[in-house]
Amino acid sequence: MAYQKLGRDSSARKALFRDLVTDLFIQERIQTTEAKAKEVRSIAEKLITLAKRGDLHARRQAAAYVRREAANDEQDAIQKLFTELATRYSERPGGYTRILKLGPRRGDAAPMVYLELVDQA
Repeated sequence: MAYQKLGRDSSARKALFRDLVTDLFIQERIQTTEAKAKEVRSIAEKLITLAKRGDLHARRQAAAYVRREAANDEQDAIQKLFTELATRYSERPGGYTRILKLGPRRGDAAPMVYLELVDQA
């Protein structure tokens, strides 16, 4: 499967995706560039599908990907993913996120978007 490198090496790209996915689960809506949003969307959808399984192995797989720097953020993100988001999307077969275009960013004219969870509270 092809992916965008986003001008970063693999470790920086993975850290960026982990941070964005964690922030998306905590805040339910993040503003980022279109290229980053398209890459993060697939990761977030896979983690929500994993959370819908709900067993211990799925929880550990998700915890291995979600950011760990701040213990409170990680606990909040994993807890919210497996309790609130998994129950919210239990009947939905997929398509948990949406991308809303905002227009170009001042400075470099990068296309900016909102990446948000569908049916947010």
